[in-house]
Amino acid sequence: MPTLLDLHNRVAVVIGATSGLGRALAVGLAAHGATVVPTGRREAQLKEICEQLGTTLIHACDVTDRASLDAFRDATLATYGHVDILVNAAGITCKHPTATLPEVSWMALLETNLNGAMRACQCFYQPLKASGRGRIINITSLGAYTAFHEVAAYCAAKSGLQSLTRSLACEWARDGISVNAIAPGVFPTELNQHIIHGTPRGRELLMRTPMARFGRPEELVGPAVLLASDGASYITGQCITVDGGYLASGVNS
Repeated sequence: MPTLLDLHNRVAVVIGATSGLGRALAVGLAAHGATVVPTGRREAQLKEICEQLGTTLIHACDVTDRASLDAFRDATLATYGHVDILVNAAGITCKHPTATLPEVSWMALLETNLNGAMRACQCFYQPLKASGRGRIINITSLGAYTAFHEVAAYCAAKSGLQSLTRSLACEWARDGISVNAIAPGVFPTELNQHIIHGTPRGRELLMRTPMARFGRPEELVGPAVLLASDGASYITGQCITVDGGYLASGVNS
């Protein structure tokens, strides 16, 4: 039993690892024994997280560019020989009234949050199949379950990613690849902290959360380690919601 969550001898690719939740997941998987290969678009931040983890391969990648993903995959395989775990944590957001949201903003958000994850899954399909114990972990959102004011594009993309998770789980189970998701609740990051710290939106979110606090990035590590490990050998097509009780909540006072 103690070895079920051991990730030694596994190579984990974390896309979107240069900041926020992706960075916390990269650090957490490494702490549990995985050889973590982080990537992202920002080279300075990527170099920093690679140095922190002791990762020898520093290779930036853009999920909106298939050739970029392919080059990163090839470099990873050339360096480490195999890939067992893929974490799709790259994401952007945009708060804007939907009636006047420019189409270019809508498309850009879907291109990163949904299409980018699909590209990464396709790109790493063969290495994950060859692993014999391939794991994909997609980072979705509470927005996959419920609406949030003026972030329709983000919610649509995350809903799509959650649906994609189920579809790939069913399609790729025969290939030995498990596909699951984690839906974080409200976790302040550089992406969203300006709209939740000390704002009416933030206060409402806290009021609706039974634990009455925002999440800490390291609180996503446990579910990620489980889904990446042999402890989840019969789990696929599922989403673990880490939200302090938000979705379960009715009246909190």
